[in-house]
Amino acid sequence: MIEKEEIESLVEEYDLEKVSIGTLGSHSALNIFKGAKEEGFRTVCVCTQNREIVYRKFQLVDEFIFVERFSDLLNGEIQERLRELNTILVPHGSFNAYIGMEGMLNDLYVPMFGNRRLLKWEINRDKQREWLRKAGLRLPKTYESPNDIDKLVIVKFPGARGGKGYFLADSPETFRRKAEDMIKRGHLKREELSNVQLQEYILGVTAYFQYFRSIIKEDVELLGMDRRYESTVDGLGRIPAKDQLQVDLNPTYTVVGNIPLTLRESLLPEVLSMGDRVAEVSEEIAPPGIIGPFCLETIITDTGEIYAFEISARIVAGSNVGIGTSPYAYLKYGAGMYMGRRIAREIKEGIRRGVLKKILY
Repeated sequence: MIEKEEIESLVEEYDLEKVSIGTLGSHSALNIFKGAKEEGFRTVCVCTQNREIVYRKFQLVDEFIFVERFSDLLNGEIQERLRELNTILVPHGSFNAYIGMEGMLNDLYVPMFGNRRLLKWEINRDKQREWLRKAGLRLPKTYESPNDIDKLVIVKFPGARGGKGYFLADSPETFRRKAEDMIKRGHLKREELSNVQLQEYILGVTAYFQYFRSIIKEDVELLGMDRRYESTVDGLGRIPAKDQLQVDLNPTYTVVGNIPLTLRESLLPEVLSMGDRVAEVSEEIAPPGIIGPFCLETIITDTGEIYAFEISARIVAGSNVGIGTSPYAYLKYGAGMYMGRRIAREIKEGIRRGVLKKILY
């Protein structure tokens, strides 16, 4: 595993007057690049040719590094070029999906904004639950085996896959039938069934809370929140109930976009406390704890109970809805603050105060 001291030695070689901010051209890259530009940084995009149009059209990238696939980020020549550009990488969900935990922990010798040690806790759902439980959060019940299903559950799979392949089941029989259907339709691979998470389905509204933990300011900030728009489950309302029953639909939960959300103010004390507690526990399990953005994925019931079912210790795509418009970022900073810019602001402040190495790993 790459040690923090090794990353710090790389940072010592950087020209801090020419630091650039880079990421993979995917997920929340526009958010990250816009924030970097607004804080005066040059930007570097590790990009595949088919995605170049996005970053050309919005004119947010100063330097392109083209690759055949995102996993090429681990190539020595690519990493050397990033270091030559004094690049600080900002990880997002595509790092998990295409680079993988082992690659980031063992082979990526470029300074990253964040704490790599938390990757093991984010990617492993059992470790996630341990983390959230230690923080005193309310969690849905889980089941060890499909044979134990005795009520409605949502079937999930590990990794940053945007809900692809998720489905509902209320018995061992419906689990097997729907799993076969998902495999047949190409949403799942059979071998993935050995690594499922069976989570009690809580009836309520999903809400995703986006926080920023500042090591420099010693604070946890609530910067935004959103809901996901998922295909095909969010399209079911357009089909009359009698027709849904006739065709025996097995909806998917693949995320196609995100919708801004503003919460009832009476719920905010618990939301703010949840963020503080999660960050506090992160210091114990992987010092120095969360660095920068993280997101709690929750369900809120009709009685106001908040169940946390997942955590992402990085920027999430839902923060894209807050670019320039989040009421929570506005309440804290005024106009123009959002997650990508808050990341760049923290890096800028780290350079100014001479503590950049504290916030990189």
